[in-house]
Amino acid sequence: MVILTGAGISTESGVPDFRSPGGLWEKFRIVEYNEYVESEDARIEDWHRRFYMADQIGTVEPNIGHHTIAQWLNEGKASCLVTQNVDGLHLKAGAPEERTIEIHGNATTTSCIHCKSHHEMTLCRQMFEETGASPKCRSCGGIIKADVVMFGEAMPRDKTARAFEQSEQADLFLAIGTSLVVHPAAALPLHAKHAGAKLAIINRDPTQVDSYADCVVNAEIGEVMRALSS
Repeated sequence: MVILTGAGISTESGVPDFRSPGGLWEKFRIVEYNEYVESEDARIEDWHRRFYMADQIGTVEPNIGHHTIAQWLNEGKASCLVTQNVDGLHLKAGAPEERTIEIHGNATTTSCIHCKSHHEMTLCRQMFEETGASPKCRSCGGIIKADVVMFGEAMPRDKTARAFEQSEQADLFLAIGTSLVVHPAAALPLHAKHAGAKLAIINRDPTQVDSYADCVVNAEIGEVMRALSS
């Protein structure tokens, strides 16, 4: 079994779906990758949004969905998890790193775009609040960026290739809490289906892939995952 998760699995933990009406993307302008690299003003704007988001969410913990998937992975019931989420909650719940593909990255960690040195998010915030400038790498003085794939930034080739390879080998592909509109992850269910896998979709709302699925459950994700874990 290969699992794909989206924003819907984290809403029960208090992480909002930022694409929904009134969400974060309606409150803040999207800063694209090239602008982030070239403009200090854009970097300041992006860090301000990032810390605002952290304050709005507060301290979030994995929910029954994250814990159930982690259990499936650790027990060998699932072979791989691909997640579109950047909240890090799957790993926090105990999902093994070697079986987890965070295809859009992780917003809870940061690194230098030049020398790749890692920096604690709390230190980045401290530097930002003390100086009013974007955090700089302690090793080389370069630009620090959250470990997420920004708009306009190339998807990580290794993670993307691995996600498609795993999907092609699946007997069952289970999509949970994703609208299946953001590519390349949105292509994974049909890629698995065409390779011979059964396809199941659990999502609050219908998706454009439902007609290809062998099983569709439209319900609140938490309720469904709670039933599957019992």
